[in-house]
Formats: sequence, C-alpha cells, structure tokens
Amino acid sequence: MALPWLESIPAWGLSKNPQDKSAQAPLRFGVVFCGNGFHKDHFWAKGRGKDLELGQVLDALKPHREKVTFIRGLYNQEALKGNIHSSQTGNLLSGAPLSSGGEIKSGTSVDQVLAQKYGRGTKVPSLVLGCEKANPSVHKNYSMLYSSHISWSSPTTPTPLEVYPALAFDRLFKDKVSKGDRSVLDAVLGDAKGLKKDVSQSDQRKLDEYLESVREVERRIELSGKKGQLQGWKPTLSKPNQKRPTDGLPQDIGEHMELMADILVLAFQTDTTRICTLKLNNDHSSLRFSNLGVDYMIHHLLSHQESPDWLKVNQFFVQQLGRIAKKLDAIQEGERTALDNSVLMLCSSMLTGSHNATQLPVVLVGGAGGKMKTGRVLDYRGKPNRKMCSLYLSLMDKFGIQLTSFGDSAERLTGV
Repeated sequence: MALPWLESIPAWGLSKNPQDKSAQAPLRFGVVFCGNGFHKDHFWAKGRGKDLELGQVLDALKPHREKVTFIRGLYNQEALKGNIHSSQTGNLLSGAPLSSGGEIKSGTSVDQVLAQKYGRGTKVPSLVLGCEKANPSVHKNYSMLYSSHISWSSPTTPTPLEVYPALAFDRLFKDKVSKGDRSVLDAVLGDAKGLKKDVSQSDQRKLDEYLESVREVERRIELSGKKGQLQGWKPTLSKPNQKRPTDGLPQDIGEHMELMADILVLAFQTDTTRICTLKLNNDHSSLRFSNLGVDYMIHHLLSHQESPDWLKVNQFFVQQLGRIAKKLDAIQEGERTALDNSVLMLCSSMLTGSHNATQLPVVLVGGAGGKMKTGRVLDYRGKPNRKMCSLYLSLMDKFGIQLTSFGDSAERLTGV
C-alpha cells in the first residue's frame, strides 16, 4: 500500500527542492462526454468562488465549486452543418470538417494531440473508455461512427474505444502479452498484405485506414509492461489498490460507469496514463436506466423531453464526474491534490436535446497545476472569439504544447 503524504518524506518526488520541476506531479487531462445535451432549465452557473451557484444538473459538482470553471457560449462552426447527432459529435474535440456520404474523415482530437506530444512518458499514452458500443451504421448521410467516437488518432482513425472494464484494467496493468495476441496480429497483417494486391486503389486506401487501427493495437502490445521515464516524480500509488473487474460487459449501467470512472482515477494516480477520455454514452444513445427507475424510454428519445426523468438522468451522468473529482481531490500530491493537478472537461455535442449546437455545454474541474483560476463563470456569448478550438489551444499551452493553430482557430481563448 502507498504511504500517505508525509511532510518530511516528499513521496511525490525524489527532490526536496520545490523549484525542481522534475519532482513535481504531472498534469492530467480528462474528458467526460455525455451525449444528447442537458436539461435547458437546470444547466447553469452564476457567482464565483465559494459562492458559485450551480444548476441542478451539476449538483454533484457543488462540493468542488471553488475548483469549477463554467464556460458558456462556445461552439464549433463545422458542427452547425447537417444538424444531426453524428455531424455534431465527430468533431467535438477537433473542430474539423466531417466527410458525409458514409465516408470517415474528421480531424485529430485534442486529447490525442496531447497524447502524441505529452503522453509518451507513460506506459499508456492515452486511455479512451466508453460505456456504450460503437454504432457503425449511417444516419442521414453521415456515419454513426461520428456519434460513437469523440477521440480521433488521425483524421481517418477513431481511437480504439474500450467498453470492457476488465480489458481497460488489463491495458493499464497487464505486464505480459500472450503469444495468441501476437499471432492474431501477424495473421491479420499477413492476410492484408496478400489482399492489397488484388483490390482497387480506393479499397487499398480503406484497407490502409483499417490497418492503422491494427497498428495501434500492435503499439499497445509493444508498450505492454513498460513504464515511462518518471524523471524524479513518484506517483502516490505504484500498484492498483482495487481488484481487477470481472470479465464481460456489466449489465447494470450504473456499475459500468462507476467502474470506468474508478479506472480513470486509478490510471492517473499510478501515472500509467495522463490523458483519458471517458465517453459515457453515444450521441443518439440507446441506453436505458432501470437503475434510476427510468426504463420506459431510451436516452435519445428522453433527451427531447424537458422532464423530471431527463433531469434525473443528467444528474446521474454528472455524478460520474463528481465521483472522479472527489477521488482525485482526496489524493494529496505535495501542496496540491491530484484534482488540482488535473483538468477535467465535461462536454456534450449540443446544449439541449433539441440539437442546439450554437452553444456547447462546457465545465472544467481542476486547476491545471495552479495554472488556472477556478470558481468562475466565463461567458463568451456576443464576443468575437468563441470557438471551442480556441479553448483547446489555451488548454494545450498549460501542458507545454504551443501550437499556432488547431482546428478552426488560430487564437487563444481569453481568460482561461
């Protein structure tokens, strides 16, 4: 078991010099996505600091109100095209144009830019979790894969989504790879090489896109059991302090979401990854909520009603972020907590279930290692720059990644 933080023994690093950056805890970035928006009457915030007031949807964040940043008025220009779930979701974290006609093309998402540039110092560059399987169909000329994936490793490659808690746990802590894992990959790559000679140029391109996801699994296998260079910093937990989840897909959605939330916390606490995206459901979701006594209608249809049950489901989703925030805030890392050393972003692809993407719901929790002022409401309505990608540029700056542009923006968001 890990020792608690002791003032005389700096468990978070090897150096007692507070100016030694190698002994400081790293920053973490987490995204928690809720499909289909929120209840329009109860998603709001006003005031500041300890007097920050939050609408009922955000009840679970009230204990952390001084570490919350509520952002109003941001949007993605490209998401206004199509006006359906898939066309508003696939570029939520990239701001990129989406291809229609069933073709798959978006843009590399902000979490994966961070993973590629910041996350290479850990065993797992990024962890992408979900609680609902991807939908491969086409809806109104757009692939539903856009509704199923917010994380993209490249413009044509959705980042592999792990919906099984046990396999997510194994990815973090499994140290050995079976011969079977390797032999399956070898067989797939061998067959693909032979097939490539006999298909059209267009199909070769599609095959290359498919194989990129295979290569991603291959890279995972190569990294299995390896740990990044800690450079003086020691995580407060070196081994998992919870047992491996049981195999299979949990039948209770409450249990499923809580397991995934706990795995995110464990991943950050053990420094197995510093970048995690948790997609609680798909946009256009088919989830039901018997655990809440709301089992008469699927999530998507429920989102078109501003009903007490819709509020109850919203609160249940935000409770998962509250669970993560509470656990991270209980982990002391020197003068700060793990929550202070993180940025958690709650988001959806529309403000309400009526497909309103002219404003997007965004709530940040955590202080980015002291680089963010919190306990605030930032309102960008009516301002010339209110692009989501401007927010991403500002957030990436805090992780030491300074880009001249990202998605549809070439300027930072003021005030973040």
